[in-house]
Amino acid sequence: MSLLEDARAVVENGPVCDACLGRQFADRSFGLTNAERGAALRVSVELDADDPHEDVAPADCWVCEGLCATFDEWAERAVAALDDVEFATYQVGTRAPPLVEENEALLRESAGIAEGGEPFKSEFNREVGKRVGERTGTDVDFERPDVLFVLDVDDESVDAQVNPAFVYGRYRKLSREIPQTEWPCRECNGTGRRGGEPCIHCDGTGYMYEESVEQLVSPPILEAMEGDDSSFHGAGREDIDAKMLGTGRPFVVEVKHPRTRFPDVTALEAEINDGTGKVEVEGLRLATYDMVERVKELDASKTYRARVRFDEPVTADDFAEALDELDGATIEQDTPERVSHRRAAKTRVREAYAVSGELADETHATVEIHGEGGLYIKELVSSDEGRTTPSLAGLLGTPCHVTELDVLAVEGEDEPFEDPDFFLDTGA
Repeated sequence: MSLLEDARAVVENGPVCDACLGRQFADRSFGLTNAERGAALRVSVELDADDPHEDVAPADCWVCEGLCATFDEWAERAVAALDDVEFATYQVGTRAPPLVEENEALLRESAGIAEGGEPFKSEFNREVGKRVGERTGTDVDFERPDVLFVLDVDDESVDAQVNPAFVYGRYRKLSREIPQTEWPCRECNGTGRRGGEPCIHCDGTGYMYEESVEQLVSPPILEAMEGDDSSFHGAGREDIDAKMLGTGRPFVVEVKHPRTRFPDVTALEAEINDGTGKVEVEGLRLATYDMVERVKELDASKTYRARVRFDEPVTADDFAEALDELDGATIEQDTPERVSHRRAAKTRVREAYAVSGELADETHATVEIHGEGGLYIKELVSSDEGRTTPSLAGLLGTPCHVTELDVLAVEGEDEPFEDPDFFLDTGA
């Protein structure tokens, strides 16, 4: 059958509005709405048969039962559902009434149309979505929008889902007494109570440490973005007694259900840095969802500075020779004793890219190490009772102890963390 014959078959199946008529031929021509396409086909059928023109209002259409006249109404409902939420991208999904889907299938079967066309809910998504964009000045995003509107036509309801927002930065930890993230007490499971009494293990606080990098950085961001909750994601972590200095460690704060998605990150940075003096941040930027996995999974190299104490005097020549042996060496490390309770027993092979140092006196030195991600620095110095080879202690033949450890740099090996694909273009 020709296009005109197919269109006539649809028209002859009872009152069908222009949108439902045009939707059956949505694969024909471009730049038209289904209503415009249907109106043109209706006129063509009438001209071909020399019939009088007859408009069919959506309210009289047996297929959509008037729903094709409600696009504006649904767009208004969607916008109203998030009138207090800031967003730049959106997506619309529709739960179409089963009866309408059945009517559409019956129409195509009765008209003998086997291929082409568009489902009712696809048109509903597009037409309502287009109107949402016009009313809010935002753009549709089919991959990961800021917000998702689910229109339940049968229930006449809008479920507005707000996706998380992400803030990236680098932090410096200036204290040797705080961990990176919240550390709930294991004895009371973070409740602060045990057996009806304040937990003696955590003094009733619910935490092993009252402060952390997360607890000093995340709250100002959460408050500024007016979110419901947040999660802190770091590119690895340093020991509690180690400072994170230099270029800082990359992190992402994930804010759930943000009402303000585009805060002033410069002001946020200043607010965080005007706090306790235990943590500093820099380079705060609004990031994409992909940055979370980037930060959590990238195998980054790290540069450390260790203050080392020797149990016995060490000569300058022996010290220099030991450092030369470690410089560029391949290191084998069994799981360290200090983390064996939370890490699987295995032998890890890591590279010590560069090792240098300077003796302060016969029993003290400073060592700087640039190592592959996952290299245990304290054990590289101490040998961990032979679990790490080679080691500084093993090469010098005397026990060595790290008295202070600072992380100076955390850098991506494959590409820099500052890849623009991982950040939002705010037009700034």
